[in-house]
Formats: sequence, structure tokens, C-alpha cells
Amino acid sequence: MSRKRFGMTMAVYPQTRASDYKPAMDFLTQQSFDAADRRLGGYGRTLVMGILNVTPDSFSDGGRFDQVERAVRHAVEMMQQGTDILDIGAESTRPGYEAISADTEISRLIPVLDALRGRVSCPISVDTTKAKVAEAALAAGATIVNDVWGFQKDPALAEITAASGASVVLMHNRAEIDPMIDIIDDMLRFLEKSLRIAEKAGISLNRISLDPGIGFGKTLEQNLTAITHLSRLKILGCPLLVGASRKSMIGKIIESTTDERLPGTLALHTAAILKGADIIRVHDVKEAVQAARVADRLKEL
Repeated sequence: MSRKRFGMTMAVYPQTRASDYKPAMDFLTQQSFDAADRRLGGYGRTLVMGILNVTPDSFSDGGRFDQVERAVRHAVEMMQQGTDILDIGAESTRPGYEAISADTEISRLIPVLDALRGRVSCPISVDTTKAKVAEAALAAGATIVNDVWGFQKDPALAEITAASGASVVLMHNRAEIDPMIDIIDDMLRFLEKSLRIAEKAGISLNRISLDPGIGFGKTLEQNLTAITHLSRLKILGCPLLVGASRKSMIGKIIESTTDERLPGTLALHTAAILKGADIIRVHDVKEAVQAARVADRLKEL
């Protein structure tokens, strides 16, 4: 079933309850993902995307998993805890991060992807803004591209994604914070442009998820608004991903280090699910899965 908006065919997902799913669907596999045409929504429950940063400088876990053996061990652990998607990043996108070359990013990423082959059964996402990196990762087994600039930084990334048949997460971002703007209107304009780029490249709408970009170019109040008014983004017709895991906004509400922000993360992600999030992107998979299942049941009432 579909409808038209912004000149694109909008997918309409069936309203299936989480309790309707069998135990075998308690987590996503690459096989079931392929069978579902690699769609990023409509599974009747919230998907959990586990974060694997193979960087020396990410804001929360930089340096913890930048060795292949440790990265693989952590990836397998997250899969065992119930992650639906592994999101692997080889370049930090924290505020004030130092940009690296595509070749450096590939040199960090590909050995991990090669080592994961046959070790994990869930879909793998590559967190990158560069077409060259995405092309290498997709050739090495990734089937989702997670672009924090929503196809608006590297013009070749949309074509690379389309040619591979991969799914994509398109995130809202801003180069500078502006506390005076209506952040939801800004997100709608930005993401509409991202969708037009995706459409032109030939990417099917049901393979796209949209991300409000919590912590990217926003004030604390704008981040909170993005979550409390998340349902407004549903007008764009795509599943929504929210990633508030260990973000600095939690520390601005209550003083805490990144490793102390699990309770705040669970609160934000539960609120996001109740407001319409289809995927949550997390560092702490086991706890996130439990919170998501409870939130899914609350949505049924």
C-alpha cells in the first residue's frame, strides 16, 4: 500500500502489533532483511541498531574497539544481546572532530568487516559520509549506509547506494547551531531535499529511514523538541531512527559522564518510541532491547 507526497511514492506500513511476531523474529537477520526487501520499518516492533565505533576518538567509546579482535568480540556480543543491525563507523562525528581521508577510514573499516564475515547474521550498516568508503564497505558485506549529512555532503553517495541495492539512513544536520529557528520545520526542509536526492538516484522509499540528528547542530531545547515532536516527521512517509545514546544533552540536563548516561538514554529512547521511532541507535544493546520491548507494548494500549 502506498500514497503520493513530494512527487514520491510513500510507503504505508501495516499496523502490526509487536506481540503478533513469533520468537524467531525477536531479532533481524540478513536473510530476513533481504526477504523483506531491505525495508527499515514495518516489522511490528522497534529495531535496535548497535553502535560499533572502530575509531580512536569517538566521543563515548573511542579507542575501545579500534583493534580488529576487540571490535569483532564486541560485535558478536551485541548480536547475542539482540541487536537487529550493527552500525560500524570508522570516523568520529563528535562535535569538533578531526576529519580523516577516505583511505584512512577504509583502512580501519574493511579489516573489521572482513573479520565479521560468517561471525554475525544481522545486517551491517556503515556510518560514513563518503561515497568511496561506502562503496568499499558495501562490497565487503554491508547492506545499509548511514549518512549523517543525508546525501548532501558527497553527491556520489546516493548513486553508490542505489547501485548496490543498499538501504540508507538519512540524517538531519546543521553546520551551525541557530537557537532562533523552528527546528522541526528546518528538519522537514532538509529531509525533503535528501529524499529528492534519493529519488533521483533511484532509491526505493521503503529502503530509507530518516533521522532527526539528535546532538547535531542543535541546542538542548531543540534536541528535546526533536524528540517530543518526532511524529511530525512521519508526514515524509519513512521509518524514523533516533540516536540519543550517551549524548551530551543528557549531561546538560543532569551532570554525568558519557558512561553514566544509560538511564538518560533509556528515557529519551522510550519517549522517542512512544512518539513514533522505528529504530533506536544505541551503545548498550541488552538494556535497549528490554526498554524497547516494554515501550512497544505500551504503544499497543
